[in-house]
Amino acid sequence: MKKTKIVVAYSGGLDTSVMVKWLMEKYDAEIITATGDLGQRKELAGVKEKAKKTGVAKVYVQDLTKEFVEQYIFPALKAGALYEKAYPMATSLGRPLLAKMLVDIARKEGATVVAHGCTGKGNDQVRFEVSVAALAPDLKVLAPLREWEFKSREEEIAYAKHHGIPVAATKASPYSIDENIWGTSIECGVLEDPMVEPPPDAYQRTVAPEEAPDKAVSISIDFELGIPVGLGGKKIDSVKLIHHLNDLGGMHGIGRIDLVENRLVGIKSREIYEAPAATILHFAHTELERLTLDKSVFHMKSQLAQEYANLVYNGLWYSPLREALDAFVNQTQKTVSGVVNVKLFKGNISIVGRTSPHSLYNTKLATYTTEDQFDHRASEGFIKIYGLPVKTFHQVQYGMNGTRKKGSRKAHRL
Repeated sequence: MKKTKIVVAYSGGLDTSVMVKWLMEKYDAEIITATGDLGQRKELAGVKEKAKKTGVAKVYVQDLTKEFVEQYIFPALKAGALYEKAYPMATSLGRPLLAKMLVDIARKEGATVVAHGCTGKGNDQVRFEVSVAALAPDLKVLAPLREWEFKSREEEIAYAKHHGIPVAATKASPYSIDENIWGTSIECGVLEDPMVEPPPDAYQRTVAPEEAPDKAVSISIDFELGIPVGLGGKKIDSVKLIHHLNDLGGMHGIGRIDLVENRLVGIKSREIYEAPAATILHFAHTELERLTLDKSVFHMKSQLAQEYANLVYNGLWYSPLREALDAFVNQTQKTVSGVVNVKLFKGNISIVGRTSPHSLYNTKLATYTTEDQFDHRASEGFIKIYGLPVKTFHQVQYGMNGTRKKGSRKAHRL
């Protein structure tokens, strides 16, 4: 009888390493591992060899970095999408692309089942399964971590040791780490106590701000249509640009985020994130928008940025709403081209300057010098019209002398 083929989203970490062996034993299935290279540097080391040692039938490692940057990261950057105004969502943005990879490989290999290593109380299970349902509703999805017998990471480590599965996690350092080019997320261990300061070994790609260089560094970022395209006036490949800013920002302690966030499944979670390039680019992009977007557009876009972040975080990348929001965002970005100069110093980013051929900043209107062209006399009539609704309300309620009229505000009792 032909064995069932299961395509497993494989990172080489503790959960997925244990999961591959567990699926083999439980389902007597042919396992195909699928690993997406999203620009992570540490996790991919030896991942092919590690998968083969567990006895899988086939190993896929696909470089998806360019697609990830240009088709997932940049749309979110243009949207200004920061979950709960803080998290640039490196993991959230990567999951729909990894789900697409699973589907593509399953189709190629004739597999009818895919599996992921997400926990039953995390967000990623939703992101994977909703994305697979959108792209391939006929595929069955398995989530071993929701049903297997292991109750702790320590038990998984013991299982891995018993079966000779090489894993990086240890009882002394039980962090769960997910990394890609847009950021690193770190959880578990002592980090589960929100009162405990993250130990130095929890951070993977940034130095502590107090240990950063004593001299600030300035960088110039070129944008076209809301997308970063160069540094210091020189065009640079999108992937190289982000890697460079990650290295530079990490060296100066930029991008550390300690966040108690609201998970989709209804619980609060303490997460540590490192996102140097994302932090720098979101900051610079917003500063350029301040210069180039009309007031009403800027304010509306700021509101919709939260909606965009929510749907990405909640696993709805392949939704009609995201496509509709992208249409709005892309319209707003037609004027978001220019140069932004920022300074990095001991964990902080400050704006140095910004310029754009589409700048709405008019010096002759803003200045307080003799070159001022603003019509000050027009303000009197503007204020009268602008304040008329408020003035009328208070006249009706309090009268001309400001005294409350009798019976104007009756108390209502339940």
